[in-house]
Amino acid sequence: MDPIQATLLVAAGVATGAFNAVAGGGSLIAFSALVAVGVPPLTAKVTSTVAVLPGNVASVAGGYRDLPHRGDVRRVLPAAVGGGVVGSVLLLVTPSHVFDVIVPFLVLAAAAVLGLQDRLDGLVRRSALRRGRAHPAALQVAVALGGVYGGYIGAGFGIVLVASLALLQREPLTRTVALKNLLSAVISFTAVVLFVLFGTVNWVGVAVLAPATVVGGYVGARLLRRLPGGLLRAVVVAFGVAFGLVLLWRVVR
Repeated sequence: MDPIQATLLVAAGVATGAFNAVAGGGSLIAFSALVAVGVPPLTAKVTSTVAVLPGNVASVAGGYRDLPHRGDVRRVLPAAVGGGVVGSVLLLVTPSHVFDVIVPFLVLAAAAVLGLQDRLDGLVRRSALRRGRAHPAALQVAVALGGVYGGYIGAGFGIVLVASLALLQREPLTRTVALKNLLSAVISFTAVVLFVLFGTVNWVGVAVLAPATVVGGYVGARLLRRLPGGLLRAVVVAFGVAFGLVLLWRVVR
């Protein structure tokens, strides 16, 4: 890896950690940077998941004071872990040539989820207001599906988790995001264990990206109340759409 590629990955790591902590969707940046420096898409997905884990943990540390009651956390952790296992296993059994074909659509899907965050969140919150507190079984299913999405696609799954958690109870945005960061870290850790044991990881990419995601994740969580999350999310959505279209062009040409 030459100095230019290393610099690109460091910048991508800082941006990944910050975006994940504030608006979600930062994993798309790390994945894209790895592909840009020549890492195959499936290996890039596995590597970015491993590299982003320290940044996710840093986000939890930066916003731990905003976490909701322990009972709410314990209620959704098993579902998050189970969903993460299912999604990670699905990724590992997907042949690399198949993943190369479907990855442009996964990137575009992640960008769409990010772009529709406000609308999805509004729909879920209105549903929660009409029904009151959601049934515990429905919450488990919603969080588990978010875990499957996170284990397989990864990019944008923080938005899926935020939408799922809005069904849990009415909480301030800072509390919802803090719990999302915790569940993201748990799901990422579950995926990392499986990927390290059974997947192909580019450890040079991890060594460059991981420390940068820690810096970005911690600072992003601390600045959550000050940064314009909507603008940041719009930047990631535009980037994701452009990158997805480039990947799609490479497949069909």
